[in-house]
Amino acid sequence: MIQKRIFKILSVILLIFICGVTGYMIIEKWTFLDSLYMTVITLTTVGFMEVQPLSPAGRLFTVIILITGFSVILYGFGVVTAFFVEGELMGILRRRRMKKEISRLNQHYIICGAGNMGRYVIDEFIKTENAFVVVEKDVDEVQLLQERFKNILYVEGDASSDAALKNAGIEKASGLITTFSSDKDNLFVVLTARSINSDLRIVARCIEDESRRKLQTAGANAIVSANSIGGMRIASEMLRPTVVSFLDVMLRGKDEALRVEEALIKQGSKIDNLIIEEAGILKNIGLIIIAVKDGKTGQYIYNPCSDFRLKSGDTLIAIGRVEQIKKLRECAGT
Repeated sequence: MIQKRIFKILSVILLIFICGVTGYMIIEKWTFLDSLYMTVITLTTVGFMEVQPLSPAGRLFTVIILITGFSVILYGFGVVTAFFVEGELMGILRRRRMKKEISRLNQHYIICGAGNMGRYVIDEFIKTENAFVVVEKDVDEVQLLQERFKNILYVEGDASSDAALKNAGIEKASGLITTFSSDKDNLFVVLTARSINSDLRIVARCIEDESRRKLQTAGANAIVSANSIGGMRIASEMLRPTVVSFLDVMLRGKDEALRVEEALIKQGSKIDNLIIEEAGILKNIGLIIIAVKDGKTGQYIYNPCSDFRLKSGDTLIAIGRVEQIKKLRECAGT
């Protein structure tokens, strides 16, 4: 790394400096102060006269100190310059590349906030292979984001500003999640996002229960209370530990990511107006349909039979791997 190279260069310069002082004290029999002064003017090449006339051995030693020290200092200056120039250049190129990639996205998601909760959200979106852009203004959080998630798309800026959300492609986005630890910050993000894109689905984090109504009024479609979910999880660990363990293995398994997902059936798709058996969802894709949401009534049909007819506007709720869900959505025309 460049930091290690700079440290090594500084160490070599310090060593040359010590050798210079020691050399003059031994060769010329000078005092420490005279030797220190002579070493400084030699390494800095300021051109002052010698403290005292140099002996032939002293002159040869000065030449060695001058060439060695100046070469190391010149090399170090080049390394430091390259560190700043290349770093700035790489930053500009990286931002241009990300801006270009973000402009190509359509029906993607925007995640506002890369803190503790935001990182869990990002991890889930990566596992389920959903396109997303992160908006975060904290420089340290952005640095952690780059270290933990490689090649991630992000916008460094205030998520409550029009400019930052537009840079994240909010006009073409499908949904937005705001995960800040302050209800006030989440409220401003919801207000700004809703004013730009009225069709956007917005999910907001809520800390205080009294903020729920404000977030709903501002335009949030769904509100998630961390305290409520945490309390339910603690109770479930006590009352139904096997179920919780099953869900943990399903969601956090390293071998394959099983998820409960949904797919909206579009008119004219491959499975539109077919019964489940004819659609071949279990046989061909290997998915288990656990429920169907009726597109007209909004009612749920749990564990539908094989002769249940699928209609456009219905939403299938299935459990399976990420690639199986993708195939289902292709068949549904999503």
